[in-house]
Amino acid sequence: MQQHELRPPAGARRPRKRVGRGNASGHGTYAGRGLKGQQSRSGGGTRPGFEGGQTPLIRRLPRRRGFRNPFRVAYTTVNLKRLATFPAGAEVTPESLRESGVVRSLRQPIKILGDGELTAALIVRTHRVSAAARAKIEAAGGTVEELTPRPAPPELEEVETKADEEQEAAPDEEPAVGEES
Repeated sequence: MQQHELRPPAGARRPRKRVGRGNASGHGTYAGRGLKGQQSRSGGGTRPGFEGGQTPLIRRLPRRRGFRNPFRVAYTTVNLKRLATFPAGAEVTPESLRESGVVRSLRQPIKILGDGELTAALIVRTHRVSAAARAKIEAAGGTVEELTPRPAPPELEEVETKADEEQEAAPDEEPAVGEES
């Protein structure tokens, strides 16, 4: 069989229905539209979602307000009281938290929060640590390391010095006619 010999199966392609071509065609006079009414008129019909005057579904449902940040990072949170099961000097990593059953999955990054007390000195290596948790871990003699370091914010002094340099480099402008200096 060649490509030019391919044919659709019999009855798969039907001719277009030609309406309004006389009564002998079987689709004359009203052209299959019936008598009178909205659907019989040209341009007739209703917009999508119209329910015959009944309050449409789209207006019956409550409105969702606000906005959802597509760039938000969702963290799996772990409180300090859950880390109390680790022995002193233990290394707390996402993998060790998963093995001990503190977290179920490693799909989301992990953040340590400061609820609870910590007595053992632990080496904590997770994605994020809250300021309260960091203070309590370091007070117990442990260390904290974030796996995904935050970008350093530009120092305020550097910004001020750059602005001062730009002002010094710019020549003094003459006031426009009619303006007082």
